Amino acid sequence: MLAASVLSLVAFGLVMIHSSSTVLAERAFGSSVYFVSRQAAFAMLGVAAMIGLSYVPYRLYRAAAYPILVVALGALVAVVGGAGTTVRGATRWIDLGPVMFEPSEAAKVALVVWLSYSVAKKGELLRNFSVGFVPHALLAGMIGILCLLQPDFGSAAIVAMLTFAILFVAGTRLAYILGTMILALPVVYHLLVSSPYRYQRLVSFLDPWRYRFDEGYQVSESMLAFGSGGITGQGLGQGLQKLFFLPDAHNDFIASIVGEELGLLGVLALIALFALVVARGYRIAARCADPFGAYLAFGLTTLIGLQVLINFGVAMGLLPTKGLTLPFVSYGGSSLMVHMASAGMLLAISREVAAAAPHGAAVRPAGAGENRPPPAGEVHPPNWE
Repeated sequence: MLAASVLSLVAFGLVMIHSSSTVLAERAFGSSVYFVSRQAAFAMLGVAAMIGLSYVPYRLYRAAAYPILVVALGALVAVVGGAGTTVRGATRWIDLGPVMFEPSEAAKVALVVWLSYSVAKKGELLRNFSVGFVPHALLAGMIGILCLLQPDFGSAAIVAMLTFAILFVAGTRLAYILGTMILALPVVYHLLVSSPYRYQRLVSFLDPWRYRFDEGYQVSESMLAFGSGGITGQGLGQGLQKLFFLPDAHNDFIASIVGEELGLLGVLALIALFALVVARGYRIAARCADPFGAYLAFGLTTLIGLQVLINFGVAMGLLPTKGLTLPFVSYGGSSLMVHMASAGMLLAISREVAAAAPHGAAVRPAGAGENRPPPAGEVHPPNWE
């Protein structure tokens, strides 16, 4: 079910990328299939990665948690240290010749792997502030700062929310999380008001129609796209916003084109597919008896869910504009490859869960309802149910 949902989203994304990018591709590159052909190539690589990783025992990531994290941090440092490529004022990519790699996408998955390893290892020590909270918060802060230097405020926000979510379900005291969020409010406020473009985005978010032809232009056009789609949409390929009215129609704002061409029904169908992916991911986490596997499945699923919520929120004018793609659907090789790799890791966990219950019997977390103690060095995962 998870694999079928992911593949359906990827196929749907190819259709919508082709529909939303043909005019731009023809004018900019002389080929109407420029964007969709590149995305199709990444999709084939992504499918291969997803299938391959689904057969890799997920416990190997526990042993490789630190190397994975070091590589991801090294790539982020390289971006802000001068090796990055600047596009429209943001330095987020490393030019690898035929492709552009965005390290922040891979860094989110690396963070999930390391956090899952760390919280599973520490167990009850997570309730200790200096041992269970500070190291994880410091690492998340380091990655967030590297993202902000690009600048990439959206990825920094995702890193913070993802860290707090994993720590919360792992058993960290809620007071630590809430206290950190309260202390971070002045910092977030300073980041917003000290940066002219962030401040203008915030102001235009509060009243986009007042800044209709300025900072609020993109959000206004996006809202017009949703509104003009109505219930059933204008028809596939019949939308007008892609005709140079809505910037990034094939990328960050592809949900707007879905709303315009396929209407409310199309948007609801797309949301239903994402909901199915998230539900299956959390079900895998709930059924995994190994703490590391459970936290890893939870973190990867939460990463996908957060990006979906933020992308739709931005496109519908519910959140300030952020440069985050719609997983599996938006144009972008780095995003597609990373999310399909994440799906492969989820499938690997699901495969081992299924192997432990070959006849469909529910797998209960280790120690749930049992009197025997856990093996040495292991801790009980939370009672997900």
